[in-house]
Amino acid sequence: MLPPELLKLAEDVLARARAQGLHIATAESCTGGLIGAALTEIPGSSDVFERGFIVYSNRAKTGLLGVREDLIDKNGAVSEAVARGMAEGALQRSPVELAIAVTGIAGPGGGTTAKPVGLVHIAAARRDHATLHEAHSFGDIGRERIRLLSVEAALLLVLRLL
Repeated sequence: MLPPELLKLAEDVLARARAQGLHIATAESCTGGLIGAALTEIPGSSDVFERGFIVYSNRAKTGLLGVREDLIDKNGAVSEAVARGMAEGALQRSPVELAIAVTGIAGPGGGTTAKPVGLVHIAAARRDHATLHEAHSFGDIGRERIRLLSVEAALLLVLRLL
């Protein structure tokens, strides 16, 4: 079950998007669909939430969202460039006006000195607007906590874009 504060944020995102006549898609890697789960936990979300892409592998990021392989090769899957590519790809490949993307290292393994466990990149894209990006270093605080904090940060970024 998702924490009440995340559900409240999801409710706020849906209400603001609904008021502006916008539809949302998600592109999720380390969160594995938790943003979509938070949004669809709210009754009536189907008039705003269109679809979610769970793109855990690099192949999924390139195949489903059109993220360029050279971006992944040059920057790594956990990077600003790839987060932006995921959000913009979800926007281009969906009949929506707004997309949110998350890629990160939830742990417990997989981190490096340059990209430690807890590093998460989030991007939000909206048609005819500049794509927003945030990087978060949550630290090695446990997989579940990193994923939930990533959902919270993603929803807050969407609210900024709205």
